[in-house]
Amino acid sequence: MSIKTRNMLEGLVKDAGSFKWLTKRKSSFEEEIEEMAASPSATKNWIPELSPPANVVVRRCSKILGLTMCQLRENFDIEASDSLKHQSSFPRNFLEYCCFKALARSTQVIGYLDDLKFRRLTFDMMVAWEFPAASGQLFAHMDDDTSVGLESFSRIAPAVPIVADVVVSEKIFELLAASNSSRLHFSAYDKYLIQLERSTRKLQSQSKSSLLSSLRLDRGEKILEIDGTVTTQPVLEHLGISTWPGRLILTDHALYFEALKVVSYDKAKVYDLADDLQQVVKPELTGPWGTRLFDKAVFYKSISISEPVIMEFPELKGHTRRDYWLAIIREVLFAHRFISKFRITGLERDEVLLKAIFGILRVQALKEMSTTVPVSYGALLMFNVCDQLPCGDLILENLANTLTITQMDQRDEVKSGNGMHSISALALVPSLGFVFGTSSSLNHDSRLVVGELSVGETTALENAVKEARTSYENVVSAQATVDGVKVNGVDTNLAVMKELLYPVTESWNWLLFLLYWEDPFKSLVFCLVCTYIIFKGWIGYAFAMFIIFLALFMMLTRYCGREKPIDELKVIAPPPMNTMEQLLAVQNAISQAEVLIQDVNIVLLKCRALLLSIFPQATERFAVALLVLALVLALVPGRYIVLLTFIDTFTRYSPPRRASTERWLRRLRDWWFSIPAAPVILEKVSDNKKKKVT
Repeated sequence: MSIKTRNMLEGLVKDAGSFKWLTKRKSSFEEEIEEMAASPSATKNWIPELSPPANVVVRRCSKILGLTMCQLRENFDIEASDSLKHQSSFPRNFLEYCCFKALARSTQVIGYLDDLKFRRLTFDMMVAWEFPAASGQLFAHMDDDTSVGLESFSRIAPAVPIVADVVVSEKIFELLAASNSSRLHFSAYDKYLIQLERSTRKLQSQSKSSLLSSLRLDRGEKILEIDGTVTTQPVLEHLGISTWPGRLILTDHALYFEALKVVSYDKAKVYDLADDLQQVVKPELTGPWGTRLFDKAVFYKSISISEPVIMEFPELKGHTRRDYWLAIIREVLFAHRFISKFRITGLERDEVLLKAIFGILRVQALKEMSTTVPVSYGALLMFNVCDQLPCGDLILENLANTLTITQMDQRDEVKSGNGMHSISALALVPSLGFVFGTSSSLNHDSRLVVGELSVGETTALENAVKEARTSYENVVSAQATVDGVKVNGVDTNLAVMKELLYPVTESWNWLLFLLYWEDPFKSLVFCLVCTYIIFKGWIGYAFAMFIIFLALFMMLTRYCGREKPIDELKVIAPPPMNTMEQLLAVQNAISQAEVLIQDVNIVLLKCRALLLSIFPQATERFAVALLVLALVLALVPGRYIVLLTFIDTFTRYSPPRRASTERWLRRLRDWWFSIPAAPVILEKVSDNKKKKVT
């Protein structure tokens, strides 16, 4: 085995050397392969089942952990289950095990994101993850500019919680790889981590700034974002009819607004996001003198304030600034709602808040990167995504289950040194440079909160995210069809509706045809069949058969028309209307709606007159009719009531009863028109005086 391994190393070195005339320089992989081959312990530092990149990465991990590659493999054999050690899955599972352990150690160093070696290591982990198993042709295609795909990024990046998490890793990858044909290169990844380090340093400096002296310190709040300090980009607070420029501060618990005075800021107003105050945060329109022209504001409302507050973020074009603030405010709010809903406390609560904070740091980093792709900030924040995605509630439930593992199970996880699971957000607290929540003295127990990834397994959280993404894709596809069939114009929409309702209108016309006995034979047959069904008590069965018929019709249509093109609805477009004709059509529709509302009000007022006996004679008749109806309902079985009602209704226009029906309807109409409407008084308030109009 040792001779075979050494021959393999020598062959790799020769293959790598043959490509030097192409690259003019050695790649980092080539250099490490040569170093491993020249080492006296080469046979001990090479695992035959792994590819060259995977061996290089495992070697780096072993140096970080202070163990040999053989010792790492022995530890894996002891800690891993039999399924993880299967020959087909061993390379990738062992690689993940080494990566998770090394990342847990590397991230305990302050400023690790600023270390090029760390950034290169995490990217090379993704490269190795794509090709973990031994392959003779792989190494010839490896160089420092190798790119990685979504699957490897989503597997390695969330292992460092500040870099990504399981829920939003796909969106982060899409944004970073947008200009490289859906493949991520190290240059873009490196730039992202550098910006992320700057966002982290900004958070550290804000947490130590003098701003905290004017804010509440009892909850150990961290300042996440500040805006309005530059006079050219103020934040305007609209409260009622008053508007004040000032400084807006977001912490991990609340929103603060400090109105600008002459040379300083006024005392901060607090808008709480942590307590359950039925808060509403949404986009809002603003404009001069109460007009709604500019879509650049955030609306905040809660039961703790008497009237809603509107925060406006003026900018020359678009509403990117507002969208950013709306997303990060909602992220803090949704995180606290998640904590309250699942009653999360202690270290698990700190873990949730850190996830929200890390999400905001990632958004800040991506916002600072110059990219031509428009950024949807809400899609990059975990709790925003769970609020918007179909089945997002299932993601939150699985996240809560992950956070609430029993103490016994958690200690079992810790025994493996976090090798079988990725690290938690709390594990990064020592390297952040500030104290956070109840984790001020981070000890061994804080590691009881495990990460989102498990070696060689797809966790319930990952499955929930995949299911939600699939549902979201279906929703997007369905919405695309909806947007594609929308038409403009009232007349055109009415034409489409008329065509869609054609089967219903035809069915209704057919019933009217039978009801008015235009073909006595068909009406008689229909009447006898329905009478027999009602008499036998088969109404429920009849409806069930109708539903079964619909289901069979849809299934037959599905299978018979599988390969046929979809039948498009053909609508005869009405003649085009100019602006004046469209306005007249709208006015006519409004007039018809007004007449309909008036008729409904008249009916209601006449019913009020009957109930209040404003017209005694009509009220007496109506009361007698109600008493007779009550006796019938009390004494006659329901089946016979339905039967008599059907026969009476369906035979009204039969030849023998048509004349008497018309005579009775005429009497009923005369009686209804003779009932006066109850009086109405409209009160108008003008200058604190009430005028009554009858």
